[in-house]
Amino acid sequence: MAFQTPRRAAGRAKYAILAVVMLCTLFYVRDSATAAYNSAVIPIQAHLPGGLTSSRPGDKTNVYPHKHPIDTLIGAAEQTFEGLLKKESHDLRSAAAAYRKRRGRHPPPGFDVWYSFAVENKAVMVEDFFDQIYHDLGPFWGVAPSVMRREAWDYEMTINVRNQNASAGSDWFWTQIWLDLTKTIQHMLPDMDLALNSMDEPRIVVPWEEINGYMEKERASRKMADPKEVVSNYQTLTQHPDSDIEMAQKWWEGKQDISHFWDIASRGCHPDSLARKAAHMTNFNDTPSISLAHTLPHTYQGYVSNFTLSADFCHQPDLQGLHGIMIEPLTVSSTKHLFPMFGGSKLPTNNEILLPAPMYWNNDERFSGGPNHGSDWVSKQNKAIWRGVATGGLNKPDNWKGFQRHRFVAMTNSTQVSGAEHWTQIPQNWALPPSEYDIAAQQEGKLGEWIGTWADTGFTDLMCLEQEPHGTCNYTDPYYAVHLGMKMSEQFNRKYLPDIDGNSFSGRYRGFLLSTSLPIKATIFREWHDSRLVPWKHFVPMDNRFMDFWGIMEYFVGYHGEGIKKAGHDREAERIALAGQEWANRVLRKEDMQIYVLRLLLEYARVSDDRRDKMGWVQDLL
Repeated sequence: MAFQTPRRAAGRAKYAILAVVMLCTLFYVRDSATAAYNSAVIPIQAHLPGGLTSSRPGDKTNVYPHKHPIDTLIGAAEQTFEGLLKKESHDLRSAAAAYRKRRGRHPPPGFDVWYSFAVENKAVMVEDFFDQIYHDLGPFWGVAPSVMRREAWDYEMTINVRNQNASAGSDWFWTQIWLDLTKTIQHMLPDMDLALNSMDEPRIVVPWEEINGYMEKERASRKMADPKEVVSNYQTLTQHPDSDIEMAQKWWEGKQDISHFWDIASRGCHPDSLARKAAHMTNFNDTPSISLAHTLPHTYQGYVSNFTLSADFCHQPDLQGLHGIMIEPLTVSSTKHLFPMFGGSKLPTNNEILLPAPMYWNNDERFSGGPNHGSDWVSKQNKAIWRGVATGGLNKPDNWKGFQRHRFVAMTNSTQVSGAEHWTQIPQNWALPPSEYDIAAQQEGKLGEWIGTWADTGFTDLMCLEQEPHGTCNYTDPYYAVHLGMKMSEQFNRKYLPDIDGNSFSGRYRGFLLSTSLPIKATIFREWHDSRLVPWKHFVPMDNRFMDFWGIMEYFVGYHGEGIKKAGHDREAERIALAGQEWANRVLRKEDMQIYVLRLLLEYARVSDDRRDKMGWVQDLL
């Protein structure tokens, strides 16, 4: 991208190079449901050699010193995936048994109807794939069903199901898309009301202490009722249910009520977590400090080994200055009050109930790429492509430097990187890779030149605080040029597709997975499908500081300098890209969204029913 040299600050002749600090970092899960979620979603660390779960780049304790850590991670991912496939159920009885073993209670009423629907639609039946449902609904076993029903019905934006007919009173496009999804399965649904989040940003963050109390009630409620006493039907609802139930005040918090969004987000972390104990940042105008110190719990030899933990900021207090939603969200409307609201994505500390995002179900070409998923691997350009707008939050003259997309585009700009490595320019919002990554091009003083051979990243709109012509912005123009947009279908003709959070999750992720290119994913958001994807098998995970990106790209594209040569791993990249596409075509189809939502809503209807402790499906036991 085009680059204009910034004015050098007087007296600043050099800048800090990253130091890798070994810390004894404690990570606290929020509750037992989360513990199961963390161990089940990405259990890749269990397959790392010698029991190692984390280590810094270049650590000499690597039991395979001549093996690249990414080779080790790919091998561990293969074992993880094979283990998941061995759990597949092939009949209703085994599916019910797997449910009871993993959930500690009987399946919900209608489980047989759900299973038949899943089989008819050729689903891969692994119980682990539905863990997110139980992570989301777990705390509601500590809330009175009548209160749940009243608060769901009374919310401002809802989908209502009565007599197997779904309707909505709102014309908001997200509501209508979710309604369309619900209508495809309405004939199998009991009566219910779904409150919907219409914002990009998630909204409910209940303090950890309260969630822990709810989860204690959930754990106490788990039991296998006598099959002869089990209730196998759902209650019917009036049009205005539980009108006599009083609701607690939600007290929505806006920007005027808080000094920093981190205050809201981090209250969902354990009281002893680093996020709760760390000092809260207030100045975002300086070049952010980027360190690998807090990456140890989720990395192996500097590369992400636990993707779930990498997205959890509770052990990563530095992310409060490295992500737009933490620095200044576009909008804020949050509450501490737990009530059943559904949404398309959330932070690890949020308490919404996840649905497939509207753009996934709608299959809009802007997010899916259309029917063209890319040419054959050998025909693709050997480049990493990223185009997007400068979202992530409300970027301003005094806060944009920590925004994730701004950081990524700057550090993949060959001109900026060359200026930094030759000490002619000072990075405004990024840092050179630490020496432990052993980047060959950096050793030869050609990091920027090498990046220029494969990186093609740029903004299509700088999203200025005050709108300017042609998408420009007076305070970031010195560092970024505005590029023409590029359709996703055209991006699929490049081999590597970095995917970076925007105001919330990236709606392009499913499209990237369905393409013949290789997604490289960094995020702090959770989505409905997380339990179905294995990092290093179906996509390449990236830390949210992006310092591992250069190492990832060196591994795949290689380096051939004058004195140092490192072979690339093109075949491995192709294998992950095609495995991801094949798997996405099996578990991320629209049919899989229907199956997931049907299962979710049957569970939601049970936990909202006054007889929930005795409800279940037990026909296989009678």
